[in-house]
Amino acid sequence: MPARVHALLVVRPDGRTPAAFHLRRTLAALTEQTRRLDALTIVVCGADANVYQVAATSQAESVITAPASTRYADAARMATARIRDADAVWLLAQDTAPEPEALARLAGSLELSPSVAFVAPKLVRWDDRTQIVSLGVSMTRYGRAVGLADGDFDQGQHDVVEDVLGADVRGMLVRAQVWRDLGLDRALLGADEGLDLGVRARLAGGRIALVPRALVAVSGDGVAGLPAPQNAARRRRIGFAVRTAQLHRRLVYANPIAVVFHWLAVLPLAVWRTVVHLVRKEPGLIVPEWGAAFIAWLRVGAVFRARRRIAAHRSVPWSRLAPLRVSQARLRERLDDEPDEGIGGYRRGELRFFAGGGAWLVLAAIVASAAVFTPLLAWSALGGGGLEPLRSAVVGLWADAAYGQRAVGLDTVGPADPFSAIIAILGTLSPWQPSRAIVVLWLAALPLAALGGWFAAVRVTERSGLRITAGIVWALAPTFLIALTQGRPAAVLVHLLLPWLFFAASVAHRSWSAAGGASLLLAAVLACAPSLAPAAAVLLAVAIIVAVVARAGLGLSRLIWLAVPSVALATPLAVHAVRTGDGWGLLADPGPAWNGPQVAADVGGRALLAAGIPTSDLAGWATILPDGPTWWVPLLAAPLALLALMAPLTQRWAVGAALLLVTAVGIATAFAAVGVSVAFAQSLPVALWPGNGLSLAWLGATMGALVALDAGLAPRVEAIRAAGAFLVAVAVAALAAPSATALARGTALIEVGGVSTLPAYVAAEGRDDPDVGTMVLTPQNGGGVSARVVWGGSETLGGQATIVTTRTIPSAADVEAAEIAADLMTSTDDDVVGRLASHGIRFVLLAPAVAPESDAARTLKLTAATSLNQRADLDAVGDTTKGSLWRVTVDVADRAAEPTTARTTAGLIAAGQLAVVAIALLLAFPTAASRRVARRTPRVVGPHWQERR
Repeated sequence: MPARVHALLVVRPDGRTPAAFHLRRTLAALTEQTRRLDALTIVVCGADANVYQVAATSQAESVITAPASTRYADAARMATARIRDADAVWLLAQDTAPEPEALARLAGSLELSPSVAFVAPKLVRWDDRTQIVSLGVSMTRYGRAVGLADGDFDQGQHDVVEDVLGADVRGMLVRAQVWRDLGLDRALLGADEGLDLGVRARLAGGRIALVPRALVAVSGDGVAGLPAPQNAARRRRIGFAVRTAQLHRRLVYANPIAVVFHWLAVLPLAVWRTVVHLVRKEPGLIVPEWGAAFIAWLRVGAVFRARRRIAAHRSVPWSRLAPLRVSQARLRERLDDEPDEGIGGYRRGELRFFAGGGAWLVLAAIVASAAVFTPLLAWSALGGGGLEPLRSAVVGLWADAAYGQRAVGLDTVGPADPFSAIIAILGTLSPWQPSRAIVVLWLAALPLAALGGWFAAVRVTERSGLRITAGIVWALAPTFLIALTQGRPAAVLVHLLLPWLFFAASVAHRSWSAAGGASLLLAAVLACAPSLAPAAAVLLAVAIIVAVVARAGLGLSRLIWLAVPSVALATPLAVHAVRTGDGWGLLADPGPAWNGPQVAADVGGRALLAAGIPTSDLAGWATILPDGPTWWVPLLAAPLALLALMAPLTQRWAVGAALLLVTAVGIATAFAAVGVSVAFAQSLPVALWPGNGLSLAWLGATMGALVALDAGLAPRVEAIRAAGAFLVAVAVAALAAPSATALARGTALIEVGGVSTLPAYVAAEGRDDPDVGTMVLTPQNGGGVSARVVWGGSETLGGQATIVTTRTIPSAADVEAAEIAADLMTSTDDDVVGRLASHGIRFVLLAPAVAPESDAARTLKLTAATSLNQRADLDAVGDTTKGSLWRVTVDVADRAAEPTTARTTAGLIAAGQLAVVAIALLLAFPTAASRRVARRTPRVVGPHWQERR
């Protein structure tokens, strides 16, 4: 046995851990050792009176004080000067409490093997001695440290392992001469210190042995070794220390020729690992990754000092370490050796989409869609209402989605609506004929809605019958069918996306996969319905408050991420709105500004909104029963509403209350939107569509009704539950009947669409040239003329811009367009056609007024036609279904080039937005690990009464 054992005990209170309590326990454990210590030196890092008093009253031969920032390696080096006649050094910290036999067994093992440089005990949890914290450390070929038994339950299965590459530094008993020669590398920042010491000791000709029967309890204060990963801050600290140590060891251990290449690869490797962290759903490690990369890249001197130390003591080749490394196959086996059962033995069951009737529901919706929209099967494009054709080329679709010159307006440069990107994605799915994608969307709308409703119900119930009911109720929602028959593409997309947003966002606090997918879905929903932004902000704020108060901040970063893609997409518009003073325009419905039918902004209209009906014709029943009683129509929504109100009274009251809040926020949004106009169609104000708020409210009410039927009734009353679900489905089907038959009855506003909103002559020239300009003059029924400029062969769905339709203060280009229009209709300016040509405008279209045409509009039309026909520089092409067309015969200048600053701005915006979207996609992409974690959590959110039973 060594003649003397000198213990080095480092204490560093951090204000959060009970350092004095841990120190007392460690000191008590030292006094109980069967093999007494010969000397003890305590290093106190930081000014803590309680800790210093405990240390001063101990049996330590000396107490050394050091700054609070002193790391373990530095503190141990400071105490090395106190080691004089010792033969072994015992490395301890404030949270390492050895068992009474620990030192005797460690010292005995060190005495029996003269070739052993140091021995290491079995580290166990401070509060549970049956769980191993560490018992031997190795590394992969690329330098990754791997704990050989970390986190395993101690059943003696690892006690046969003795010879290892390294070990945790806590509790390690090191020969004094080895300690003086090698010591700890302070550049490792507290991670892998025992592994690095083991590697250097083996290169010096020594061995490292484990003594599994020597137990040392640790609490993970982080004084020596890594702290316990109890919170996000500690996990980031661990990630930073581990990555810093790995990069440092890679540079220190590398072949001299390869050192430079490893050093040059540090920062590029950080870029790659950033992507890897996103795919692995570990975004919290990105900042530590870059911090470690910069430290390793800049700390060249520490690398060469460590390499010189190894060279000074190395006596065996590096190849002697290879048998002790962990192979990739063994590493995968260890990482995959994880049970699917979570806490409490939970294992997720089957989804039962096919066995539970979900597939039959979608099939029935496909049949219903074919019956309701039969004419669409032969249409190549949709028109009517708020529908317009798409660009004929995919390149044009994405050009409309980028910052730059807008496709409407005389000379408008600015940000695109995020909705244009949604349209570009849709059109890209049908690149040979983008407009057909909208037809396919309409045909697939009912089955897609049924599918979305079924999957949304997965989050609130496990009963197949209730999931089917949810699919029916969601697909037959009045606001959805009205949007389909009126031709509101943005509203249709909102209704299709909302259930998937609910499906992902309701579990976003659980995993980064769900948070990434929900963030993209939220961005898409707000792109289609900016008026839902206040509602989304309220719901997200409530979720964050609940996470902070009730869950101690668990999942908070994931919830905050939900808003990041939406903010990134909306920021260019928001900045433009601040500059122009048109802040209210941010709420405008995207797409063409169209004054479609909806409820009035009065008590009666809001009463209909409360019943889920966004139009004053009672969802079409007023057209079916023009002279009959219709007072009963809003009552068809009563069963759904009553069940939703009952949800907070069930055993799953928390989920019911949350869904009731969603319903209330949706109705409040609809109430606030109705009658509010922030956009203009020619000279008429266009009110916001309240149906988007109703879709949100319908989602909350539908899911709340499922909670009431699922948890509000005992399992034995299945008949009552089935009857309630059937009543809700039948009532909603009756409410939807007029809208479902509107196309067959000829009351729908959608119609077969053309390839262009402009005459065929213009469409032919502008098909391949987006810089063909057309000034469209439209007489107004109230007097006056609307003048707008369209670029390309047609106005398109993705080419519309809310920065134009919501502008309340005319720009210089607007004034110029108005003056040209006025001069064209009169004979006051003989050179007006030249001014027109100087802006790149080749055609003038005199469009018909909105039917029914007033006398004032008819007079203006005749006056304008006469004036245009009298101009020698205009050639009359003729009358078309789109209006009367004239062609400019003088030389037409090219359209003004886009400013260089605009191109630079476009590149910066595109790069930033694409980066955020790419990050969200990487987070949303499922991995084997994320699927494994998901299998250990229930699909149903909130406490489920069947699980508690």
